[in-house]
Amino acid sequence: MQFDFALDPRARPPHRAAIDALTRPAEADCVARLLDAASHDAPAQARIDAEATRLVETLRGKRVKAGGVDALMREFSLSSDEGVALMCLAEALLRIPDAGTRDALIRDKIGGGDWNAHVGQSPSLFVNAAAWGLVVTGRLVATHSAVGLSSSLTRLVARGGEPLIRKGVDLAMRMLGRQFVTGETIEDAIANGRDNRQRGYRYSYDMLGEAALTARDAERYLASYRHAIEAIGAAAARLGQGVVRERPGISIKLSALHPRYARSTRGRVMRELLPVVRSLAASARSHGIGLNIDAEESERLDLSLDLLEALADDATLDGWDGLGFVIQAYQKRAPAVIAFVADLARRTAAREANAGRRLMVRLVKGAYWDSEIKRAQVEGQAGYPVYTRKVHTDIAYQACARALLAAADAIYPQFATHNAYTLAWVRETARGLGVAESDYEFQCLHGMGETLYDQVVARSTPLACRVYAPVGSHETLLAYLVRRLLENGANTSFVNRIVDARVPIAELIADPVRGVRATLGAPHPHIPLPVDLYPDGRRNSSGFDGGNESSVIAMHDALSAWADHRWDFAATGGSRIVNPARHADVVGSIAFATRDDVDAAVARAEVAG
Repeated sequence: MQFDFALDPRARPPHRAAIDALTRPAEADCVARLLDAASHDAPAQARIDAEATRLVETLRGKRVKAGGVDALMREFSLSSDEGVALMCLAEALLRIPDAGTRDALIRDKIGGGDWNAHVGQSPSLFVNAAAWGLVVTGRLVATHSAVGLSSSLTRLVARGGEPLIRKGVDLAMRMLGRQFVTGETIEDAIANGRDNRQRGYRYSYDMLGEAALTARDAERYLASYRHAIEAIGAAAARLGQGVVRERPGISIKLSALHPRYARSTRGRVMRELLPVVRSLAASARSHGIGLNIDAEESERLDLSLDLLEALADDATLDGWDGLGFVIQAYQKRAPAVIAFVADLARRTAAREANAGRRLMVRLVKGAYWDSEIKRAQVEGQAGYPVYTRKVHTDIAYQACARALLAAADAIYPQFATHNAYTLAWVRETARGLGVAESDYEFQCLHGMGETLYDQVVARSTPLACRVYAPVGSHETLLAYLVRRLLENGANTSFVNRIVDARVPIAELIADPVRGVRATLGAPHPHIPLPVDLYPDGRRNSSGFDGGNESSVIAMHDALSAWADHRWDFAATGGSRIVNPARHADVVGSIAFATRDDVDAAVARAEVAG
């Protein structure tokens, strides 16, 4: 029998083995290793606190007065039942294909809300209008089967029924979309960023869309990326900007370019996807712009690193400073990934044509936490690939930021954060390591971070901020919009707490290291390990960890030991048993019982009985 695990024929190098070892380790052990790197001495900590306080005071003054989505999220936070209802609608309504199911969801999520409590609680006309609308629709959907609705207004709305509400929610989603999406086309997005560019901001564009499900999906995304690179390159040429890091760039999602982007199809992916990504990188290189490989779910990390390494080793891309990679700090493997990327950058820069080249690395906290936790539970994994407490991710982000700055000779660090404390922490760390402000940059999401970075970014300063700018139509907005709404609405998020006057500034700038030293890195008490998921003491079934190369190699070795064994259950003749996935692969043979065989067996049983 043959097994095709598409293993890398080379020996697993130390940096990749170190990544494997950190796939699902104990959380407390990981946190303990990060604390020193995430900490500062008392004088440096005092400077961080002072800068963070100044940033937060100014930011809070501007954001509290803001209307629109800021005000809506402040009034309907995820800590309230109504906030949960709004988030559920935002997450689900637009992707439900039939009207009947959409109407049922509206009745379920809006009908039970105490919307009256929110009327008049906000100075924003936008929020009060939304609250009044929810009062009306809430009454309507709660009593839609009753007769004699009390007011003519409610009767008027009732004539439209749930279809009218569906139209209203659709309009609300479009309004929210304008807050978070730069433009429906790349041309619109480039034009809409003009004012920010004049104030000193850089841009990285992201063509909205999730993973490709078919080859046709992948072709459509590829065409979108190619067109975007041409448009961004033309815009960069008009602007006349210099080095690659000062120019606009693009982020690509590898799962959008191949419908089978998974470790189980590694051989096929490397044959089919690598040439496609190489062609996009070559196009970006010809235009003098950057191309970042975006982060995805944890089981795809190893495959993404394979593709990154292949591109970095590609001599046709020599001399280009625009190749980039995104690392998620909430993954326990993040420090080892940084070590690997830094080593890769130094190895490939050692070639004469690449002297001085640096790989761009964007550090983010991570956007798939819920699905990472749930998937580990469903698959019965040994542990979680991500931290179960937000404060642990905060610690990891700081430790990873220090590692990136320490490798600034080989890496151009890009720090994606909307947190004022984190911004101050990174700047202080860079100063302590002697890294100039021109040798790294910050990044923020369009519609979420500009108010913070307006305080530190200007044409007259070397500190840069790049706006991560999503581009897409209303139909492609949904998945991205949900992540942004959840980030804005979560009651633990900085962007939500900054506009809540009840939260003291001291809490907003609290050093996460102090909190972690108190908990000793213990995981969240309400998130048991996948094996302990069931409350009655019954152990969860254990699954195969296909995202961990060490597990794949172990499975390959275990099966290969039986590869040449034939399972023959027929003395002579019989029927061949073949591998259903490869018919030339004969597993063994079996002889099926005839009627005479059955009669003889029954007779023997009767005699024996």
